[in-house]
Order: sequence, then C-alpha cells, then structure tokens
Amino acid sequence: MARTRRTFSPEDRLSLLKEAEREGFAETCRKHNLSPTLLSIWRKKYLSKGAEGLKPSYRRVDPEVKALQEENERLKRIVARQAMELEVKTEMLKKTPIQFKKSGR
Repeated sequence: MARTRRTFSPEDRLSLLKEAEREGFAETCRKHNLSPTLLSIWRKKYLSKGAEGLKPSYRRVDPEVKALQEENERLKRIVARQAMELEVKTEMLKKTPIQFKKSGR
C-alpha cells in the first residue's frame, strides 16, 4: 500500500502521541497508517521541548516577501550596471583631450 504525504498540525501530533500512550505504539501506527519512526521522532521532540517541539521547524516565506526580495535584487543589479557604465564613461572622458575650436577673431 502506497503512503501518501500528509501534514499534521501540532495538535494532531499531540493527540496521536497521547493515543499511542493509551492504546499502544504499534496499534496507533497501524490504525493511522503511520511509520513507527515518524511517531518516535515526534515523541522525542515532545519529550525534549514539549508541545513547542511538535511545531514545524522550518520557516515559511510569504510569497509577497519573496517577490519583493527578488525585485530588490533585480533593482540592485540594474543600479550596479548603471554605476559601472557611468564610471567607464567618466574614465573615457578623462582620457580624451578636449579640443577647442579656434575663433575667427
């Protein structure tokens, strides 16, 4: 039987751990189609950090924040390219001699 990827809230994880204490570890795993390893990982986290340990440890990045960060990087590249062009132009102007027209007077 193929297992599907499921997500569990911290409350779900805690209730499954309590159920495993009451009804038995193996029985709970069979009943909810869970890996015994997964349940033992949750148990270790719960014993070390309490209910806070059952919360997801990764940070979700808001899509708007990510879009703003990408736009910021793009704008920084544009500004850097423009600054480089200005620097090259000023160096070129320094190297070329200025020629004045002689007036007919």
